[in-house]
Amino acid sequence: MKQLVLILMLIWLSGCSNKQAPLKIYTLNAQSDVKISQSKFRQKTIKVSYPQSLKSKIGEKMYYSYNSMEEGAYQNSQWSNNIGKLLQGTFIEAIEQSKLFKAVLPYTSTAGEDYRLESTIFAFSHQVRGKQSHALVSIQFALIDTNTGRLIKTKYFSYRVPTKTIDAKGYVEATNVAINRLSKDLVQWLR
Repeated sequence: MKQLVLILMLIWLSGCSNKQAPLKIYTLNAQSDVKISQSKFRQKTIKVSYPQSLKSKIGEKMYYSYNSMEEGAYQNSQWSNNIGKLLQGTFIEAIEQSKLFKAVLPYTSTAGEDYRLESTIFAFSHQVRGKQSHALVSIQFALIDTNTGRLIKTKYFSYRVPTKTIDAKGYVEATNVAINRLSKDLVQWLR
């Protein structure tokens, strides 16, 4: 009987020592306030495609690296949704608020469109090198005329914003600074 009590106590104590820190959920918070008074697209519609990725992983995990050959994921912090969906929503909101187009639609919409905005993510992570820490955001956009299938123009945007702290919270704050810049630059470029 004493052995059973001892085993139960050990199991209970080992369960208490394995508690993990609570999971922190973060999101993108872009504040695009660029309004365009005149636009050649004012009577046109645009669909914003789901971003593709060639190098960075798209998901809810938040990635960091200490060198150019290794990458890790934060265990107790993550994005509130798949980062592709968060970025797509951010792009739609920025273009909608700018009033550049008559309508801005997600790619899943069944409505027809005059233009399509495609994006490719090249970097979306936290880079730590010694005492320096940066949020990296690099995305290429392509504007396509869907009536002709012709590529109108492309643009590569890249931001490297220093973080205030070398943790997930500092990374998210710096990423939001980069996304704010990107949203404004995207609207100006589409113009």
